[in-house]
Formats: sequence, structure tokens, C-alpha cells
Amino acid sequence: MVSQYRARRPSAERGTRDRLLAAGAEEFSARGFEGAKVDRIAARAGVNKAMLYYHFTNKAALYREILRELFVSLAAQLAAGIPAESPPADQIRQFVRTLAAEMARRPHFPSIWLREMAESGPHLDASILQPIGAILDILEGILRAGERRGHFRAAHPLVVQMGIVAPLLLFAASAPTRARFATVLRGGGRGLRPEAVTAHIEAATLAALEAPARPRGSAAAVDGAGVAVRPRGRTSSRRAPR
Repeated sequence: MVSQYRARRPSAERGTRDRLLAAGAEEFSARGFEGAKVDRIAARAGVNKAMLYYHFTNKAALYREILRELFVSLAAQLAAGIPAESPPADQIRQFVRTLAAEMARRPHFPSIWLREMAESGPHLDASILQPIGAILDILEGILRAGERRGHFRAAHPLVVQMGIVAPLLLFAASAPTRARFATVLRGGGRGLRPEAVTAHIEAATLAALEAPARPRGSAAAVDGAGVAVRPRGRTSSRRAPR
């Protein structure tokens, strides 16, 4: 019996930990970090406060783990789910879709992250910033590959990232507000599907990244910034007017 208990214990502890993470995300989303109460989180998870302190030490550690777990998961999904050999435009689409799917899977994240950003990120530490940096590195790799192939203009990965994440966060976080004011807002958002929002963000991102068209009939090349340039040493075949 002892061996059976020991075999089941890790699974049971993971279950308790997962319930605390889910309960914490709900509480932090509804009330922010300062307003969240350990008593309510423990009650939501169906455990006592001692179990929360056993798994996470304190409220701040639980909060940071919610953020860290999201970004670690997201970085792993992006690294595994975007084929390096696929066209850069397809890689951008997959990047956007992966972020959108992860936010949909974690409905409490947008409001937590928006609050954290509005307060200048007081709870961010290296364990959270490292996977965020890995996500930006993945995006930068896509952008640089697109530049080399002449598909994308030069763009800062952080700017592109903000252009993708901001509308995803706002769309998700504004759902309760849009529902409340559906009769006042034009269209009220009725019939607005998440897939349509994701498709719009994909199109807008790709439009912003599109490299300038090469001059028609020219043998223009593309420099490292995605700008068309005329090869050196070539002169015009036209004669000067007499």
C-alpha cells in the first residue's frame, strides 16, 4: 500500500498544483495582484492555504509561475510548430495563430498581462523574461529570413510583436465590455468570430512587412533592409538626346 501511495502521490500533487494555478489565474484576472486573496485562491482550488504555500511559497510566487508557465509553453510551441523551410509569410501566419490559440486556451491571461504592463511589470523576473526573449528571437529569425529572400522590409521584432499581441489582448479582454454594450456599439461585435480577428491580424502584419516592389523591367536586387537597389556598374543603354 505504501508503494501504491508513493506511485500516486506525484500525480496527485500535480493535480493540486494545476488547480492552484487555474484558481490563481481566475482570481488575479478578476481582482489584480493586490486585490487577490490567498484564501479565495485556496478555496477555489479546494485546498487549504498551507497547500498553496507548500507548492508556491507565497502569492507572488504563484502569480509569477502563472506568467512563466504561459511563456515557456508558448516558446516551446513556436519553436516546434513553425517549419524553418516554409515560406516566411506562412511562418508569420503560424506565429500569429499560435499566439491566438494560446490566449484562447487561457482566457484569464489577457487581463492579467494588461494590468502587469500598465503597472510597468513589477512582478517580472528572469524566469519570465527569458522565455519572452526566446519568443522574440523566434520572430526575429522569421523576419530576417524574409528579408534575405526579399519578401519583407526591415522591421524591429519588438514592434512587430506588439502589433500582433496588442489586438489579440484587447479583443480577448474586451469581450465582457463588448457584450455589455452590444446595443450601443455599432454592430455590437455580434457575429465577430475569433478566427476573423486572427485573419485580420495576419493580413495587417504581412501588409506592414511587405517589401517594396522592384521597378518593372529592372534587374534590381534587394539589399539587407529589403530595399530595391540597382546593381553597381550598370549604365543605361539610352543615348543622350542631341
